Amino acid sequence: MKRIVVLGGGFAGVECVRQLQRGLRSNSTTDILLISEQNFLLFRPMLPQVASGTINTRNIVMPIRSILKKARFYEGRVRAIDPATRQVSLWGTPEMTGITVNYDYLVVALGGEPDFFGMSGIKRNAFRMQNRVMDMLEQANNEPDEGAKRALLTFVIVGGGFSGIETAGELHDLLVDATKHYPAISRDEVRVVVVESRPAILPGFAENLAKFAYKALVRRGIEMRLQSRLMSFDRSEAEVSWEGGSETIHAHTLIWTAGFTAVNMVQRSVFKTVNGKIAVNDHLEVEGYPGVFAAGDCSLLMDPKLGVPYAPTGHLAAAQGKIIAHNLSAKINGQPLKKFRYKPEYQMAVIGKRTGVALIHGIRIQGVAAWMLWRTVFLYKMPVFSKRLRVIVDWTGDLLFDRDIARLTFMNRQDEAKDYRSLDVVDEFW
Repeated sequence: MKRIVVLGGGFAGVECVRQLQRGLRSNSTTDILLISEQNFLLFRPMLPQVASGTINTRNIVMPIRSILKKARFYEGRVRAIDPATRQVSLWGTPEMTGITVNYDYLVVALGGEPDFFGMSGIKRNAFRMQNRVMDMLEQANNEPDEGAKRALLTFVIVGGGFSGIETAGELHDLLVDATKHYPAISRDEVRVVVVESRPAILPGFAENLAKFAYKALVRRGIEMRLQSRLMSFDRSEAEVSWEGGSETIHAHTLIWTAGFTAVNMVQRSVFKTVNGKIAVNDHLEVEGYPGVFAAGDCSLLMDPKLGVPYAPTGHLAAAQGKIIAHNLSAKINGQPLKKFRYKPEYQMAVIGKRTGVALIHGIRIQGVAAWMLWRTVFLYKMPVFSKRLRVIVDWTGDLLFDRDIARLTFMNRQDEAKDYRSLDVVDEFW
């Protein structure tokens, strides 16, 4: 019995297991085990819509056990990988003893985490979003000081990639829709600022579509700071600099989408890493460790055309998982491995209400058509049918009704009360 252990329940890990399952016969001598810290697959392309309240959180969470048919699943957090003994050890919990799992072949697809490039102040003060937005609106509605009010209503997004741009569009729509419920706040007072270090947004996208997205965002009132870098953030001010100048943006909220690196366990592993990610060859096999593959946000693979790493997207991770499944089967059956060549079938982004940009098989689409196409494609990509129906219900509700601006509290906080700044006059706004 050959055992394949897949670490990580993201797009790469789940797609690899799905492809492996298809080749398994009932009397197969191959055992497949998927280990993940969570027992669900998070459908990340729709996260910005969850953050803005368009989609219910649970509707983009797919239970892994409902996806697996022949493979086994174990919920656990990886503690260490020992390729010398071909073992993976898992952390224990108060309810469960830590265990060690043997493997013949290993797939490392543990994903990543935000990379703040050593700026501890940003890591400590950045927010990840609907409750925070509602908090700021509630405070701003009752704030008599104009300067303090502007800071409450200013939101800085760092990163002009797909996540940053889609988040900016959703956030701006949420703020504009919500202002109707706050009589002391006008739409003109709401401010969304995108800070991007490169000269253009949506890297890797067709140039004319990226320009269309940029102009559409500016028309909506979103401020763009290209070729600019965030230097610091302390919950009240964001310092932004560019060649020959700098700016202080008074804001209480910052949303970070600018960097991604592998999880800490991968960075301290014995595998060779570059910029914190596992180096792999053209077959997605880890350098120096035959039979060990890496995919997704924890692996580093260069785009041979551009000479830079591929952008970390769900589509790329799924494509890598598919190739790894093929190469694992090839290794077991003594066949040659297949090189990974990534040519995306499509690139799409939603940049606000009823507006999107798309590139499919060389065809460039923009506006409402791209927005509808985005919804169709990603709805089809969801692996659980019942979740598709739930998302359709959420989208229909968004078309028919106003956004839900309730701030949800999931637990009773018993924090010690603190004496913050008090207002002298209350009759002006109550």
